[in-house]
Amino acid sequence: MMVCDRAVRNGLLLEGAQAHGSTRLQGRLMLFLPHQAGAGGDGDDSGDEWKMPAVVVSGSGENQEFEGRITVYVIVCVIIAASGGLMFGYDIGISGGVTSMDDFLKKFFPAVFEKKHHALENNYCKYDNQFLQLFTSCLYLAALIASFVASKVCSKYGRKLTMQIASIFFIIGVILTAGGINIEMIIFGRIFLGFGVGFANQAVPLFLSEIAPPNLRGALNISFQLFITIGILVSNLINYFTANVHPHGWRISLGIAGVPALMLCLGSILICETPTSLIECHKVEEGRKVLRKIRGVENVDDEFDSIIHACEMAKQVKDPFRKLMKPVSRPQLVISICLQIFQQFTGINAIMFYAPVLFQTVGFGNDAALLSSVITGLVNVFSTVVSIYVVDRAGRRILLLEACVQMFISQVIIGIILFKELKTTGDNLSKGEAIFVVILVCTFVMGFAWSWGPLGWLIPSEIFPLETRSAGFAFAVSTNMLFTFIIGQAFLSMLCQMQAGIFFFFAAWVIIMGAFTWFLLPETKGVPVDAMVDKVWKQHWFWRSFMVEDDRPDVKVV
Repeated sequence: MMVCDRAVRNGLLLEGAQAHGSTRLQGRLMLFLPHQAGAGGDGDDSGDEWKMPAVVVSGSGENQEFEGRITVYVIVCVIIAASGGLMFGYDIGISGGVTSMDDFLKKFFPAVFEKKHHALENNYCKYDNQFLQLFTSCLYLAALIASFVASKVCSKYGRKLTMQIASIFFIIGVILTAGGINIEMIIFGRIFLGFGVGFANQAVPLFLSEIAPPNLRGALNISFQLFITIGILVSNLINYFTANVHPHGWRISLGIAGVPALMLCLGSILICETPTSLIECHKVEEGRKVLRKIRGVENVDDEFDSIIHACEMAKQVKDPFRKLMKPVSRPQLVISICLQIFQQFTGINAIMFYAPVLFQTVGFGNDAALLSSVITGLVNVFSTVVSIYVVDRAGRRILLLEACVQMFISQVIIGIILFKELKTTGDNLSKGEAIFVVILVCTFVMGFAWSWGPLGWLIPSEIFPLETRSAGFAFAVSTNMLFTFIIGQAFLSMLCQMQAGIFFFFAAWVIIMGAFTWFLLPETKGVPVDAMVDKVWKQHWFWRSFMVEDDRPDVKVV
């Protein structure tokens, strides 16, 4: 790669190949040329004589390989950052168990407690209560709002500070919910937890994608989803043991959420900021040092130049949210939003939120239902480990398509069994039938956990160019939180009204997801984050029509 020896543009220091003693041509030629103020585009009209440099890019069509290896320090950073996923997962799992505990229901939802123990109550409507659903789902509404604020913080102040803010919100939320004495207190606690989720889910996947080597980006990014599944498993285990601790077992369950919150709070002090974020904040030399540290090699010139180039492009965009509305950003935005909608309409969060409730509905007692949730949690964790191993080998698309088949079959069979055997009132399923439903739920969870679960976060974090990365991922996070809120708020009512048909409803969505993946989702395995436009979108049969060259100011491809 050959770049200018040293140039300063809009306060950003560029150090090229000659600055470290070599001038190389490796398939891509980048020339930084000054443009006079007043030229067209989205540039910075700050009144300086020169605007952002034009860039002439010539691609060879091959992916550029950067030097580096996985280091112990990167692994430590990944574990600490991914503890934000541990907090998120713990909360997903804990709410379903807590809302099935009699002590919790008697204190906050006495009407639900009475309905639950009514001998002739509808099997599908035992827990249908809007306020009970609000306890679970208000967190995600708060996270939706917080994600847009987190996007600004993430871009301006870095991924690390955003994670630290998330941990503080988590801790406040834990104090309010575990110490709750009335319904208002625990709802406000859930809202603070939602702010934490919004900030953590914005920062952590971006952090992981930016510190990971391209050939391991999928595996390291999925560690976030792995920690979510571990959080769900741990919460199910905690609920199983605290369900018989009267009368404050539910307080213990909610209070233990403070452990991953403290892990993220204290651990985020120790980790580094990403090189991309440091360079964005004009800390160029510090960015180079951190890049050397996380790659474990001295020669990081090519990757450093690539990040500099991406930052230059990003500096030209004054309003990244406005940039997202342009045709050139449409493929990434549409795919990110659709993946989040599809992830929720698999029905996974409905099952994870209310697994104990669901298993009680099909005939398990309270303890047996919680134990069944532990089993599905174990399946969730081990299947996510499978995804970590496979995603950078087999690719993203094959995992998503295979899972669609697996989830569709599981849900259709569950729906048929419940439709035929579980009547509105009267006896539940036989023991054998109930166990078979648990096996089918585990099969469904297995397919989700190695596909739509982790890849729903991985793909949006890697497909946006730097200039719209944080803003675009904010749309992904907020969409995820919105539809998580919708499903969380509506599931028990849907179960009551649709009964067994709810599984056919989600199965129909799986068909739509599979078609979308087959026709519109390109493969991103092994492609450097900042090469997605040239290597992915411009090569796709449908999305390439949106890659209008003059929509990216001051850039010409020759």
